[in-house]
Amino acid sequence: MINTVVENYRQWRNYRDTVDELARLSNRDLGELGISRGDITEIAREAATAK
Repeated sequence: MINTVVENYRQWRNYRDTVDELARLSNRDLGELGISRGDITEIAREAATAK
């Protein structure tokens, strides 16, 4: 049970960190990476679950 809580927290923290980092980029920088602002949450969700 504790492992599940810790893992869920880790995934949530990775999600938040990714969203925050990508949101700080300018539209130009995101465009150079091939990312639109609307893609940020999906990319963060994928990053949070990747090991």
